[in-house]
Amino acid sequence: MPHKKIAMEHDKKIALVAHDNKKHDLVEWAKFNRDLLAHHQVYATGTTGAILEEVLGFEIIKLQSGPLGGDQQIGAKIVDGKIDFLIFFWDPLEQLAHDPDVKALLRMALVWNIPIACNRASADFMISSPLMDGEYDRLVPEYDDYRKRMLP
Repeated sequence: MPHKKIAMEHDKKIALVAHDNKKHDLVEWAKFNRDLLAHHQVYATGTTGAILEEVLGFEIIKLQSGPLGGDQQIGAKIVDGKIDFLIFFWDPLEQLAHDPDVKALLRMALVWNIPIACNRASADFMISSPLMDGEYDRLVPEYDDYRKRMLP
């Protein structure tokens, strides 16, 4: 399958999401990385966004709470090319009523080749990458053949 390049600008569009049991971890991570995050455009779901904006002291673009559609809003922004990077501290030990939404969000990140960090260690490695402070051409499969496929 051929690929196309989608340019990520120097300042990335980063989505921050955390399940309730992981919000504290995400807030602590964001405080530690505040200066790195400050020059990027940061999106977050509901409660997480409100907490982060208060703690970090800069504007967070706040969407709905995850269970109320925020996960799907971020997924739609990924599809529309408005999110470059997803940090999603999810709780693997908690059964969630909106688990299908979470899986759909992670699926969209994979389909559109968006970097995903699901815990503090992966977020640390990704935010400190030299690729975060420059332009980057993300390769995305060209889905024209899929769109044009014949259905039975």
